[in-house]
Amino acid sequence: MTFSHEQLQQYLAALEQQAARPSRYVIAFSGGLDSTVLAHALVAAAGDVPLIAVHVDHGLQEDSAGWNAHCEAFAKSIDIEYRGLRVEVSPDTGKGPEAAAREARYAALHDQLLPADWLLSAHHREDQAETLLLNLVRGSGPAGIAGIGAIRRFGPGWLARPLLHTDQATLRAYAEDHNLQWVEDPTNTDRRFDRNFLRHEVLPVLQTRWPDVAVRLQRSANHAGEAAGLLADLAQLDLKMLAAEPGRLPVDGLSGLTRGRQKNLLRFALRKQGLAMPTASQLERILDEVLPARVDAQPHVSWPGASVRRYRNGLYLLPEHLADAPGSLVIGDAGVALGEGLGELRLEKGAERGLSTQLVEQGLRLDVRKGGEEFQPYGQGHTRKLKKLLQEEGVVPWMRDRLPLIYAGERLVAVGDLWIAADAVSSPGVALRWSGRPALH
Repeated sequence: MTFSHEQLQQYLAALEQQAARPSRYVIAFSGGLDSTVLAHALVAAAGDVPLIAVHVDHGLQEDSAGWNAHCEAFAKSIDIEYRGLRVEVSPDTGKGPEAAAREARYAALHDQLLPADWLLSAHHREDQAETLLLNLVRGSGPAGIAGIGAIRRFGPGWLARPLLHTDQATLRAYAEDHNLQWVEDPTNTDRRFDRNFLRHEVLPVLQTRWPDVAVRLQRSANHAGEAAGLLADLAQLDLKMLAAEPGRLPVDGLSGLTRGRQKNLLRFALRKQGLAMPTASQLERILDEVLPARVDAQPHVSWPGASVRRYRNGLYLLPEHLADAPGSLVIGDAGVALGEGLGELRLEKGAERGLSTQLVEQGLRLDVRKGGEEFQPYGQGHTRKLKKLLQEEGVVPWMRDRLPLIYAGERLVAVGDLWIAADAVSSPGVALRWSGRPALH
């Protein structure tokens, strides 16, 4: 098997059938063999698409600064833009050092992307085989057994892996033919890590019996990917049938599905929300404890990266932690970020109805509930206690103290994007848009 920039060009063209043509290729550049080959071949394969090599330094190796210098020098030698980033890896995630470093790396890469960018990762055929085996050992379902996807949405752009059908021996031959230099990560041989154990202890044994085992495993991953796609289609149909959004599933509708479809829909909805998947036992707890709970109860199950709560007829899928609403902030033209899991509030001028322009020009302030607030919403005939209003409207309890309250001076003029005060409305006006917020009802 051989590899060339012409083949890479063909792989990228095939991926464009699933995604729009990239505005830029952003290479996840570790400086190792695989990403070095990808970067080098891409110079000739990219055509007129700009290239950027991004190296993420986790600070976990003594010579990480030297790796960054090597990566920068290599990028300069092939005349592509280079960015070196430093991230902090939290040891307290509970997911292990590999997963924590991966999350930090992808978060940093995510921040480098602009709309229609493609982030290119150099995963190859053996990486796919290792991922499938690792997920089998973990007890994963079809989505996990499908392993590494060739292309998927990622932030404002796409994450593509054009080397999945190329084995590492072929990549090494390309590097040697072109006299490329790369760095070797010493942790790649540390068998304490699950992936390295599979790479160095398990796969070589399998290859003595089945030399093409990586090809076979990739074929299984492709079949599992098709099955996972069908399950996603079924979940989408169930979501539509229940007239639900991924962040809030109706308990009565969910209870009417078979247990297998309940699990499938929950996994699908969590994935759509960008939340971490639960273990099998956590998923069972959701179905056995949260779903059948009393209407007046407020049960929940949480795990690293996500939580599921029930209120009345709603099953709410949320981040593990919700930030407290920020207090006493000026709302400018750029809007206000409300914190983890709470989204962003911004002003939109020229709306059919909204806050009066005069009030907005005088300045608005965001604050949180302190108790005792009174408010007369537009369209209602008298002033109400905000506490009573939230109860009657069925706003979920965990969001009541996180609602952003908008003040003009000392006067409460709006509650999030739910209500505007009757004496603060004008047509046209300035609308409040709350994007990325969790479900409130």
